[in-house]
Amino acid sequence: MMNRSLAEEIRDYWSRRSETFDLAFGHHIAPGPEAAAWAAPMRDHLGPAPQRVLELACGTGEVTRLLHDLGHEVTALDFSETMLAKARAKHAGKPRLRFLLADAQHTMEPAGAYDAVVCRHLVWTLTAPEAAFAEWFRLLRPGGRLLIYDGDWARPAPSGLWAARLLALWDRIAPDPHYDGALSDRHGAIMRQLPFGDGLTYERLAPMLEAAGFRGLNRISHEPIARAQRRTQGLRNRLRTRVWRRFILAATRP
Repeated sequence: MMNRSLAEEIRDYWSRRSETFDLAFGHHIAPGPEAAAWAAPMRDHLGPAPQRVLELACGTGEVTRLLHDLGHEVTALDFSETMLAKARAKHAGKPRLRFLLADAQHTMEPAGAYDAVVCRHLVWTLTAPEAAFAEWFRLLRPGGRLLIYDGDWARPAPSGLWAARLLALWDRIAPDPHYDGALSDRHGAIMRQLPFGDGLTYERLAPMLEAAGFRGLNRISHEPIARAQRRTQGLRNRLRTRVWRRFILAATRP
């Protein structure tokens, strides 16, 4: 790895992936049942629109679309300029939406500026999770909500070992050019340096959020999303929905 910070390496990695990011399974959110499954926890836990929502690590703007379609006032943040360029192009001309180039762990946004903070597949990449959680707590008004979509990407779930083995064989025979994920040597090198590189679980995350001041933690099943994905995906991606332990977590700032 080059002589630069881990954060810089992470930014460069995701920036390079921005061109094909939406082609990889798990990133693009298909309209219809899958979009509805992703949006359901937002509808149930963020409160009625319009809420002032900060979306962290927005990437190419897939979750951004769902939050905006629900009627919220969305600030979509990412620290990759190329990811933000994709998101801006995807949502050009929309009202109630601004994009912000910033670090999710140190946003520089005003304290108490948001009714909700939302992120998807961000927490496992944090280089300083305790500082990040304190920052997110600071950004929320009293009563504000935190909604996290994430999972354990370090090791397959026990029930998903068979699917992981079958996919490994499939990928050796016919590699998927768009599915980078944990198959990438560079991705693996980054992951080994992260605090959650050995696995992110709800059980590990919950006490850290409570230590940051969050209360009313609620674990929400990710299975409705997986079921919706299996309705529209081919066999390879249907197998991928069974490999990892994914979860959704909602919490409140008192």
